[in-house]
Amino acid sequence: MLQIKLDVTKIDKSKLYKGKKGTYLSCVMIETPESEYGDYMIVQETTKEEREAGTRGAILGNGKILAKRTSEPSEEEKSGLPF
Repeated sequence: MLQIKLDVTKIDKSKLYKGKKGTYLSCVMIETPESEYGDYMIVQETTKEEREAGTRGAILGNGKILAKRTSEPSEEEKSGLPF
């Protein structure tokens, strides 16, 4: 289980997009095992062109592992399919 904390005031609103069931924002979780803030840094995703130009996504917050899975996932969980 992961706990994620985001500072929504840092979201670049131009990156929000409409989907079938709501408004979305693409983010990336980057592992930060040595950080005092958490196990992951949450960054707003950038386009390929932005990355090539050296633009970095805004740091929106962090994530922390609260509990690790204690057993092997079932075949259903591995495949993501209910059959």
